[in-house]
Amino acid sequence: MTTTQTTISISEGRRRIFDIANEVQAPNKVYTLTSDGKPKMVMMSAEEYESWLETIEVLRGFPDHDKEIAETDEAVRTGAYKKWASLEDMMSRRSLVVAEKPKKKYGVHSKNKTKSRKKD
Repeated sequence: MTTTQTTISISEGRRRIFDIANEVQAPNKVYTLTSDGKPKMVMMSAEEYESWLETIEVLRGFPDHDKEIAETDEAVRTGAYKKWASLEDMMSRRSLVVAEKPKKKYGVHSKNKTKSRKKD
């Protein structure tokens, strides 16, 4: 997902405010407004802004995520992850039941069945 960022002056932004308001409704479309060549503000859709706020909130719940990702990568590299408990193991420890696999297998047939014609 690539963000398209357009940089314009605040003066130009003022002249084009309604056009910009429509343009930023496209996903990942952002305008940076500058004053004296320095960034002063960013314009994006309200939906995108809310999404960023939600993402930040979620990330606050995982303050050590970089460390945990590095540890997981290392476990995969070394094979240590194979000793980790499976989801089924963890569920059974908590007396949760894993759904049983059905005995009858269902699938999609690749051959079309032809309808038999009624005999008169």
